[in-house]
Formats: sequence, C-alpha cells, structure tokens
Amino acid sequence: MKTSIVVGASLVATPFLLVGAIVVGTMSVASGSSSLGTVGRIAEGTVPAADAAIMDQVGHMCPTLTPSLLAAQLYQESGFDPTIVSPAGAVGIAQFMPGTWPNWSSPQDGDGKQDPRNPADAIPAAARYDCAIARQVSGIGGDAVANMLAGYNAGPGAVEQYQGIPPYAETQNYVKNIEALEQAFRAPDPTLAPSDMAVRAIAYAYNRLGTPYEWGGDGTDGRFDCSGLVQAAYTSVGITMPRTASEQWYTGPHVPVDQLQPGDLVFYATDLSNPGSIHHVGIYVGGGVMIDAPHTGAVIRFDPIGAADYLGATRPQPLVVGAAVDAATPQAKRTASQNPDQNPAGTSQNPPNNPAPTTPTPTGNQNPAVAPGSKR
Repeated sequence: MKTSIVVGASLVATPFLLVGAIVVGTMSVASGSSSLGTVGRIAEGTVPAADAAIMDQVGHMCPTLTPSLLAAQLYQESGFDPTIVSPAGAVGIAQFMPGTWPNWSSPQDGDGKQDPRNPADAIPAAARYDCAIARQVSGIGGDAVANMLAGYNAGPGAVEQYQGIPPYAETQNYVKNIEALEQAFRAPDPTLAPSDMAVRAIAYAYNRLGTPYEWGGDGTDGRFDCSGLVQAAYTSVGITMPRTASEQWYTGPHVPVDQLQPGDLVFYATDLSNPGSIHHVGIYVGGGVMIDAPHTGAVIRFDPIGAADYLGATRPQPLVVGAAVDAATPQAKRTASQNPDQNPAGTSQNPPNNPAPTTPTPTGNQNPAVAPGSKR
C-alpha cells in the first residue's frame, strides 16, 4: 500500500499543486434557453447507444428542440426505462398516456407497430409532441424552450392560461431540472475550466488515502465505496451529489480524455454502449491518475485511469448536480404525495383549462392534457 501511494503521489504531485494555484473557475450555469447549445449533440456514453441514435435523428425536429435537450427530458421522465409505468398509467420512456399515445405515434418509426414501450416509436413521438407544443405556445413571450417543456408536463393550455410556466411546483422544477441536465447530455465544450471546489474535493479524498474500502460505505463510519467517496468529497465543498456512480454520471458536462482536469469524475462500465452498466467512479487528480476506492479488500489509493472499461468523464457543476439528484427519482416513479403542490386540476386526464396542442392532433381524437405527474 505504501509503495502504491508513493508512486501515485509522484505522478500527481505536479498537477495537484498546479490546480491548487488556479483561481476559481467558471462554474456559472445559465438557467434559460440561452444556455442550450445551438446543435446540442449528445455526449458519447450518456444515453443507451440505440436511443442516442434516434434522439440525434429527431432532436432537430423544431428550433426549440435539440438532441441533448430531448435526452435530458426523457431521462427526467423515465430514466431511459422503456418498461416503466407511472402511478397514473403513463407508459414508457416518454411517459405517454395510453389514450393519447395514438395521436403522436407513427407505425413508420420503429417496427411497423405503435408501441409506447418501444423507444424507436416513443422517442420520435415525444419530439413530435414537444414541437406541437412549441408551435402552439409560440406567441407567448419569455423562454420558448421553458414554455415547451412546461407544456409537456402541465399541458400547453396551462402555459397559455398563465402566459408562461404555470405556478405549479412540479412543473417549475421539471423545467429547471431539464434545462440544467441538458448540459450533462450535451457534447463537451472545450472551454470549461476547473474550479476551486474541484481542488478542495480532491484534498478531501487525498486526506483519506489508505482508508479501507467498504461496500455501501458513505463515510458515516469513516469508510467508503467508490461513489460514497465521491459523494463525501463533493459534499464537503457544498455540492450534494447523488449516491450511486450511475447517477453521478449525469452531474455535469462530459469531457473527452484529452481534456480532463483535476476534480473531474472518471467512470467505468461493463457495457460501454450503456451508461446503466456503470460500476465504478474515481476522482481525477492529473497525470493520468485518479483517487478511488476500488473494491473490497483494497484501500483508497491512486490508480491509473486507463482501463478497457473506461467509459468517460463528467465535470460536476452545482446546478446540474441538483437536477441530477432530483432526477434520480424519475418523473414516472413519483406519486401525488411527493408533489403536494401539483396542478390543482388534480389527476383528471381531461382538466378543463388544460387543452392539448391544437395541431397536428387528428380531428376527433384530441390529446387530453393531464395534470403534472400524469403526463400526456
């Protein structure tokens, strides 16, 4: 153990000292649509590969939509689980209600059928519905992206009624979270800079070198597993991280290996095409080395980041972290008791003041908008 620490320390001493001298980096995050990339390509490894290909294809269906925004929205809705069913009966990755699903689906999308549990059908349908909402509320001032997202959650009629995001806590959080999470799904911006928070998080982990690994350890008894160490390190500088490595993957923009900076989180997965298979995370410290809590029987130590199962890296940012923590419980898994301030229209599938987009819904088959938490 001592040998590994000495070797690791020699590898990272120079970058660690350099980071300690860096002035506070740029950590601000815009809350409106101006923060969204003009292209919004999906960062590699953030979405199951087959789903990402579909999102890239349909994510530019209208000017207010990008692939990365659509990815963030569907992650908020379902955590990319195509089998999930909400307490209100909304189905699949995009959380469509069975009665309204036919209005937005097309047999030309997937396998010739129309199945809300098939992402090849549901993802294009979600894009069509987003864009129909965007067209309907285009005359309302303010943030067009926020209005579109609010319409997806609360119904476009509610956006028209309140001339913007309705005063429902769930809808307001829904919009805020998706606009923040979009950064975690967007292809990386090479101009991002490290922060003093990253340096201090590294210092926390550095001071625990040699501590025995404990599966499930979050520091309560002084021991950690891999994601527990990351959570504790960033919590120590005021950033409350999600608990698991797969959730931590969505706490900031993703950066390629040649742009890694101290404090970035590095992730490993059993299936590099599926972020749901993430099994390990470490804190990058420079020089191709991370601090991590690797496995039972080992201690917190320095390890090289190079490995065949390396998936990628995330640069945590506070606003995105907060959205990721909230999205750790997908919209479909939330109950009315978890959202006491939801749309006062209640759980009705046809609230009278919440009509669906007027186009392009087929005549005679209107899409009844529903209360937040129920969806389309």
